[in-house]
Amino acid sequence: MDGPLVVVEREVAAPAERVWRALTDLEAMPRVLSGVEAVQALTPGPFGVDTRWRETRRMFGARATQEMRVSACEAPRRYVAEAFDSGVRYASEFRVEERAPGRSVVRMAFSASPAPGGKPPGVFLRLLNRLGTRAVARAVARDLADVAAAVEAAGPG
Repeated sequence: MDGPLVVVEREVAAPAERVWRALTDLEAMPRVLSGVEAVQALTPGPFGVDTRWRETRRMFGARATQEMRVSACEAPRRYVAEAFDSGVRYASEFRVEERAPGRSVVRMAFSASPAPGGKPPGVFLRLLNRLGTRAVARAVARDLADVAAAVEAAGPG
C-alpha cells in the first residue's frame, strides 16, 4: 500500500472468527459501524475477492457514497477493499489475529494514492498528506471501536 498511510490497531475481547464476521457482514455493516449510513451489496455470494458494495457514510461532516471492491482476501484473517474516486485510489486493509483464546487484535491500514493512469494528486490527497491523517485515524479508530463493541456484546467465546 502506498500514499498517505494511517494504521490503527485495536484489541478485542472476542475470538478472531467473530471479529472477521463483523468486518465482512455487509448487511449488518450499517448497524455495526456508526459512521456508515447504508450499504448496498452489488455482487451475490460469499465475501471474497471481487465482492463489491456501495457504502454511504458520513465523513468530515459530509455524506459520501463510494463503490468498494475486495481486491485481496485471505479469510478469515485479511482483506483489502479499494475505492476509486476523482483519480485517487483508496485502500483499506483489515487484518484479524487471534492473540489468546477469546481475544484478538484487529488492524486497519488506510492509504490514498493516485490511481494508475490518474491525474496528479489533487487537493484531498495533499490535505490528507499534511493534516488529514489525524482525522482519518480518528474515524478508523471509531470504526474499530464500533466493531469491538458489537462483537464483545455477544459475550465470551
